[in-house]
Amino acid sequence: MKAERSYPKFIITAKGTRWVEQGHPWIYEGEVVREEGDCENGCLADAVSEKGKYLGTGFVSRHSKIRLRLISRNANDRFDESFWQRRIQYAWDYRKTVMGGDISCCRVIFGEADGFPGLTVDRFSDILVTQTLSVGMEKIKDVVFPLLVKVLRSDGQDIRGIYERNDVAIRELEGLPQNKGWYPLPGETPPDSTVTEICENGIFYRVDVENGQKTGFFLDQKYNRLAIARLASGKRVLDCFTHTGSFALNAAMGGAEHVTAVDISASAIEMAKANAERNCLTDRMDFVVADVFDLLPELASKGKAPYDFIILDPPAFTKSRKTVGSAQRGYKEINLRALKLLPRGGYFATASCSHFMPSELFVKMLRSAALDAGVELRQIEARQQAPDHPILWNVPETDYLKFYIFQVV
Repeated sequence: MKAERSYPKFIITAKGTRWVEQGHPWIYEGEVVREEGDCENGCLADAVSEKGKYLGTGFVSRHSKIRLRLISRNANDRFDESFWQRRIQYAWDYRKTVMGGDISCCRVIFGEADGFPGLTVDRFSDILVTQTLSVGMEKIKDVVFPLLVKVLRSDGQDIRGIYERNDVAIRELEGLPQNKGWYPLPGETPPDSTVTEICENGIFYRVDVENGQKTGFFLDQKYNRLAIARLASGKRVLDCFTHTGSFALNAAMGGAEHVTAVDISASAIEMAKANAERNCLTDRMDFVVADVFDLLPELASKGKAPYDFIILDPPAFTKSRKTVGSAQRGYKEINLRALKLLPRGGYFATASCSHFMPSELFVKMLRSAALDAGVELRQIEARQQAPDHPILWNVPETDYLKFYIFQVV
């Protein structure tokens, strides 16, 4: 270690040391040999090998299996306001580079990928929406949140408020309560409404940051939607699990002959209809409230192929390694049914948004579904999440979205 440290120490096993030195920022409780010094839940502590080598500094979580989440591997760092402002500025500069001018709706902070473990920040026009899933970030949010607004406003961005979406059960694993509401920025009054409007790919959406899924809208498929729009001209499109209609709207905007948007949620379909009306696309769209698992075989039983482009963007079928097997069966079922419904020469897009479903397993499932459907898949594109959701190769948890586009031959 470079100098005498004031932080408590967590002595880490040889296995844990190798894990950290390979670049992963998480240290599990089983890799902690002992602690030196008093450390409350959410405080900063140093990780040190059994040989005394400094490995990094991170937030302690007493309630989670992830005992320490590293935020720095530099023994000279001081974790003051300037440190966090630099890190926010770095994240924002990255977004401006990789997204070009497309920054009015984007992910500003993507947890560990930006050095903010457990923190998500999405921008929807003039509202920032946060989700704080680690006790360490919860403890310093009164430092970080005003700095977020400061950095963006100093770049000329109009930010009127921060809305917290902490209504997720995973917070309980950190010993944190669930809640949601406007964050009280010092000296400011929050907006009157939690509904705002964004424009993505030239399409307008009303986003309800209080009641919408996750933080209000799924930003990670932004450029995958554009890929769909490029292929949709003249096609009859079925968009399954449409949510608020984003893939369906991109297909319609791309010149599809007709688009059917399907979701099991009546409220989601109502929002999709409203979005279609806002964009003057209702003349080529219809909307169905149905369970996709029931709808696909029902369409197949009619003995015709009413669609020549099917899009599958389901919610995550697995949120743990324990349920990967059943998730794989669910993915195969809907992919098989969709492939059976398509004519030869038809187009097919399919996705998985769970990092517990690794790419190799998803590809294996697709091969099996195509074989059982008696078709071949001609790959057009293999895609991932938009670059405002950066992937760290040493942190596989950041690599979660699989998106494939095929022609069925």
